[in-house]
Amino acid sequence: MGAIRQCSRSACRQSAVATLTYVYADSTAVLGPLATYAEPHCYDLCEQHAGSLTVPRGWEVLRLAMPTHPPQPGPDDLLALAHAVREAASRPSEKEPSPGHRSSPGVLEAPAPTEGTRRGHLRILREPS
Repeated sequence: MGAIRQCSRSACRQSAVATLTYVYADSTAVLGPLATYAEPHCYDLCEQHAGSLTVPRGWEVLRLAMPTHPPQPGPDDLLALAHAVREAASRPSEKEPSPGHRSSPGVLEAPAPTEGTRRGHLRILREPS
């Protein structure tokens, strides 16, 4: 489960409920339900900003149907989480190499991941001791 995304409008701290995409070739703005993933050329908007959206003169707004309730995690989401947990549990525990430890002549091993390091789509967070 990802973090709750905020509205893209400056100084707005509300949760996003819709995604705005511009289709420049057709002079159209498409406003629809919140996209599954944050895309670099799309804008997430809160309910207030989605409702008061205006576009430049000559542009058209295409408003897609908005869901009446937020989507619940599906079986695919839960399976992906279960597989990630199994994969993490099956990895052998890594011992911290001493500084300057070399796995083969002339090659230094990569440093151990630090707090908050991202590996693929998961992030490693360590519990405070």
